[in-house]
Amino acid sequence: MSNLFSVLVAVGGLAMFMFGMNTLSSGLEKTAGGLMEKVLAKVSGNIFTSVLFGAIVTAAVQSSTATTVIVIGLVNAGQLKLRGAVGIIMGANIGTTMTAQILRLAGIGESENFFVNLINPTNLSAILAIAGILFIMFSKKNKYKTIGEILIGVSILFTGINTMRGAITPMIEGSDRVKSIFAVLQNPALGILVGIIITICTQSSAAAVGLLQVIAGGSGTDGAVLFASAFPIIMGTNIGTCATPLISSLKSSKNAKRAALLHFYFNLIGTILFLIVIYAVQLTVGWSFWDKPFTMDHIANFHTIFNVTVTAIFIPFAGLLEKLACITVRDKPGEEDDVFSKEDLLDERFLVTPNVAIAQCKEAVVQMGIYAKKNFEAVCGLFDKYDLKEVEKVNEREELLDRLEDRVGQYLIKLNDCGLNEDEGRMVTTLFHLISEFERIGDYSVNISETAGVLYEEEARFSDRANSELEVVNGAIAEIIDLAIEATKTMDMTVLTEIEPLEEVVDRLVEELKAVHIDRSKKGLCAIDVGIHFLDILTNVERISDHCSNIAVYLISSKQQYETLKKHEYLDDLHKHGTAVYENKLKEYTEKYSLKALA
Repeated sequence: MSNLFSVLVAVGGLAMFMFGMNTLSSGLEKTAGGLMEKVLAKVSGNIFTSVLFGAIVTAAVQSSTATTVIVIGLVNAGQLKLRGAVGIIMGANIGTTMTAQILRLAGIGESENFFVNLINPTNLSAILAIAGILFIMFSKKNKYKTIGEILIGVSILFTGINTMRGAITPMIEGSDRVKSIFAVLQNPALGILVGIIITICTQSSAAAVGLLQVIAGGSGTDGAVLFASAFPIIMGTNIGTCATPLISSLKSSKNAKRAALLHFYFNLIGTILFLIVIYAVQLTVGWSFWDKPFTMDHIANFHTIFNVTVTAIFIPFAGLLEKLACITVRDKPGEEDDVFSKEDLLDERFLVTPNVAIAQCKEAVVQMGIYAKKNFEAVCGLFDKYDLKEVEKVNEREELLDRLEDRVGQYLIKLNDCGLNEDEGRMVTTLFHLISEFERIGDYSVNISETAGVLYEEEARFSDRANSELEVVNGAIAEIIDLAIEATKTMDMTVLTEIEPLEEVVDRLVEELKAVHIDRSKKGLCAIDVGIHFLDILTNVERISDHCSNIAVYLISSKQQYETLKKHEYLDDLHKHGTAVYENKLKEYTEKYSLKALA
C-alpha cells in the first residue's frame, strides 16, 4: 500500500514538474516571443550565427520543440529558407540542454555554507515562490507580472523535482529490481526506445532527461543508473523530440516537411554516430566510467556534450543534410515550387507562442495595407487611361483583401483563446479594428474604379484643371496610406503623430475642392453629370483619410495602453489644443498639398 501512495506522489511530483516547466516556458515566451520571431526569421544567412541564435532562443523559451515547430511554420510561410532552418534546428538541440543544467541544482544538499543553502532547491523554490507571488499580486505592469510567472514556474519545477525524489528514493534505493531494469536498458536499442517513448509521452525531451536525473539522484550511492544504461536513453530523447514537428508538418508545404525531416535526420544520424564511437572505444580501449553510477550532474553534462559535439560535427555538412531532406521529399517533374500566399503567415503552429502569432497577424495586416495602397494608386491612373486589365487586377486585389480580412479575423479569434496577457489581448483587439479599416480603404478604391468606369462608358472626362486638383489630393491620400502602413508595421509614435495633421489637411483640401467645383458648375465650366462624379471621388478619398485616422487612433490607444480612447474627444482636443509637433506638421502638409501652385 505504501508503494502505491509513493507512486501516486511521484506521479504528482512529475505533474508539478511539467506544470512548472509549462509555466516557466509560458512566461519566458511572453518576454522572448517577439525576439523569437525576429531572430528565427532573419538570422539565417550564416550557419554559425543561426546555430548561436537557435541555442539562445531555445534556452530562453525552454523548449526545442517550440523552436522547431516555429521554424517549420516560418518555412511553410516562405519567411525562412530551408538552408537557414538547418542552423537554427541544430542550435535548438544545444539550447534545450539548459533545463538539465538547471535541474542539477536539485542534487545540492544541506550545508553549513549560507550561499550553498541559498541555492538548495528546497530553500530556493520557497524564495522564488515568495518573490513570484509578490510580483504577481502587487505589480501593475505586465512585464513584472510575467517575471513573477517565471519565478513561480521555476519554484513549482523544483518543488516537483523534490516531490519526485522524495517519493522515488525510498522505492528504488538499493532495489535489485531497479538495477535489473537498468541492466536490461544497457541494450542500446532498448535504451533508445525507452527514451523515445518517454519523450513522446511527456512531449518534452527536457522533461524526459529530468525524470532520468531524478531516478539517478534517488538511487543512492550504489547507483542503479549507470553510464552504460543512461546514455542510450538520453540519445533516445533527442529522437523522440522529433515526433511533434514531424506530425505538425504533415499538412504543410514541401519545404516545411523537409525542415521537419532535417530535424529528424540530424538527431537520428547524430545518435548513430555517437553510438558507433562510444561502443568502438568501449570494445577496444574501454571507458573507465562504463559501469560507474551516473549522477544528476553526469546526466546534465553528457546531455550537453552530446548535443554540442553532434552540432559541431554537422555544421560543415549542413548542405548535405538539406540535400538528404530534399531527396526524401522530392519535387515531382513539372511540379512548381511552393507558392506562398500571405495567408500562410497565419499558421496555427504559431498559436503556441502568442507573441509570434501576433507578429504574423501584424504582417498580414500590413500586407492588407499594401494591397489597399496598390489599388488606390491603380484607380488614380484610370482617369488618364482606362485599362480593363488594370481594373481586373484591382478587383483581384480587392478579393485578396476580403479573404485576408476573413482569414486574419478567424485567426485572431483563435488567438484570443490562447491565454493572452493584457498587452497581447489589447494588441489582438487593435488588429481586429485594423483589418476592418484597411478593408474599407480597399472598398473606397473600388468605388473610385467604378466611377472611372462610368466616365469611360459615357465617353466623358474631367477638365485638365479638375484632373490637376485630383492629383494634389490623391498625392495626400497616397502619403497618408503609407503612413498608416508604416505605423502598423513599427508602432512608431513619430509616424503615428503625422497622420492626424495630414488627415486635417485632406479634410480642408476636400472642402476647398468642393467649393471650387461648385463655383465652376455655376459658371457653366463643368457639366453637372460629370461634376457629380467628381464630388463622389472627393467623398471617397476623404473617407479613406478618415480610416487612416482611425488606424492611428487605434494604434495610439494600444501603444499608450488605454482601455478605450474616445476618438472624437481625442481628435477635438488635438485640433483645438494641438501640440507644437501637430502644428508644425499641419503647416508643412498645408504647404505641400496647396492648390496655389495650380493657379
